[in-house]
Amino acid sequence: MKFLKTLNPENASEEEVESYEVRTAARGVVFDNDGRVAILNVSKHNYYKLPGGGVEEGEDVIGALKRECQEELGCSIEIYGEVGEMIEYRKMFKLKQISPCYLAKVIGEKGSPEFTEEEIADEFEIKWILPKDAMKLFDALETKNDEGKLYIVPRDSAFLMEAIQLNKL
Repeated sequence: MKFLKTLNPENASEEEVESYEVRTAARGVVFDNDGRVAILNVSKHNYYKLPGGGVEEGEDVIGALKRECQEELGCSIEIYGEVGEMIEYRKMFKLKQISPCYLAKVIGEKGSPEFTEEEIADEFEIKWILPKDAMKLFDALETKNDEGKLYIVPRDSAFLMEAIQLNKL
């Protein structure tokens, strides 16, 4: 998978990073049959993100993305390509996160999400929107929390931009 970039806005040193927990989290740029992309509005913290999440024990990255899309979007997906991979050094959590991102499309009908208690508390809401309009939304909001501002929005907007270029949208 193509490496896109490293996010290290807190300037974690190489020595610090060596002691960090490592987490892999799958991300997806997921399209519906109308060419719209799924984004999640995290209303409580005023930002948008792509669907995806951490790889659980006994799971591979593809399985994790499929599970996360079922949970967060309420639909099954088929992966048809790679967007790229980023590494985040989240000093605030002493975490090195590896995030591979894939291109995917919805299979079958869209259902209802099964958000976790944390996602409900963060006021998650799905939006299906044209990719270029989604980019505008990523850029438009003043994110209210550091994790979103420093990591999630820069990571996911870069993944979305890469997907737009790959798909020539």
